[in-house]
Amino acid sequence: MAAMEKILSKAEIEALLNAVFEGRIEPEKELSKAEGAVASYDLINTDAHKGFVPNLDIIYDSFIRYNRVNLSNRLRKSVEIKKIGARSYKFDDFLQTLPSPACMGIFKIEPLKGAALISFDSTLVLSLVDSLLGGTGNAKVPLANRMFTSIEVRLMEKIVGDALQDLEKAWAPLYATHMNLLRMEMNPRLVNIVPPEYQIVTMSLKIQIDDVSGNMMFAVPYMTIDPIRDKLKTGMQFDLMAIDPQWSFRLSSEILEAPMETTVEMGNASITLRELLDLTPGDTIMLDNACSSEMVVKVEGVPKYFGIPGIKHGNKAIQISKICTNRGQ
Repeated sequence: MAAMEKILSKAEIEALLNAVFEGRIEPEKELSKAEGAVASYDLINTDAHKGFVPNLDIIYDSFIRYNRVNLSNRLRKSVEIKKIGARSYKFDDFLQTLPSPACMGIFKIEPLKGAALISFDSTLVLSLVDSLLGGTGNAKVPLANRMFTSIEVRLMEKIVGDALQDLEKAWAPLYATHMNLLRMEMNPRLVNIVPPEYQIVTMSLKIQIDDVSGNMMFAVPYMTIDPIRDKLKTGMQFDLMAIDPQWSFRLSSEILEAPMETTVEMGNASITLRELLDLTPGDTIMLDNACSSEMVVKVEGVPKYFGIPGIKHGNKAIQISKICTNRGQ
C-alpha cells in the first residue's frame, strides 16, 4: 500500500507562505533541485515563528510606565513593575506552564485577528484583592487548589480593564487598537485562543506591591502580530511612545483657559520720597499722559496693545486701538 501523502496543517501553510513572501524560500530553486537532495524545513519553528518580534518589548516598556501609575493610584500603594522576559511557545505547551487556578482575561486586539490572554498568578490575585478591599495586601488564604470567588474575579476584572486601557495607550503610537475584554477565566484547560500547535509570544512581568510580589503575563498569538510585523521591523519614532496622541490638543485647550492678568498703564509720574510720605487724601498727582491719549495695555507685565480709555455700561473700560510692536516699550 502506498504511503499516504502528508497534509499540511493550517499553521504550516501560513508559515510556508510567509517564508516565500519573505524570500527565505525560492520556489523555482526548490523545484529545480534533484530528487533525493531536497532540503528539509521546519515550517512551524522557522526563525519567523520563534517568537522574535522586533521592538515589541518597547510597547511593553510603555505599558509598564502607564500601568505602574494607574495601579498605584487604584491600590493607594507603591507598585513596581519589571520585565522578566519574552518567550515563544506553542500554545499547548504554554498552557502547561500556567498554574491552576489562574486568573486570566481573554481579550481581542481589534482590528487585528485572533484573541490574546493576560494572566495573574494566585499570589498576585489575592494581594490585589486584599489591597482593593482596604487590607494590607498580605492575604493569609490557602492557595492550594482554591478557586477564586465571584467577588475576587469581579474585582480582578477591574484590574484587567485598567491594564487593557494602558496596553491600548502603549500600542497607540504604532497602531491604533481597541482592547476588548471578552471574558474572565480560571481554568487554563478552558482557554482556547488559538489551535494547540500555533505559536504565541509571551511577556512576563513581575509586580511588586510592598513586600508581596507576583507575576502578570501577556500571551499574544504570532498570527495576530504578523500582519504588522513589517511595521514593527521598519520601526517608528519610539521616542514618541510616552506621548499621548491627544496631548497637544488637550494642552492647547488648557492653555486657552489659563487666567492672565491685564493692566492698563495710564501714565507715569516722578515724586520724591518726602512727597510720597506727605501725600494725604485729596492730593492730586499729575501724570505725563493726557486722559484722552493712547495708553499701554500690558498682559502679565508685557506690553501688548494700545488703547483709548472710556466708560462702558458704567464701568471703566479701554478700547484697543492697535497692537504694540515694540515689546521693550
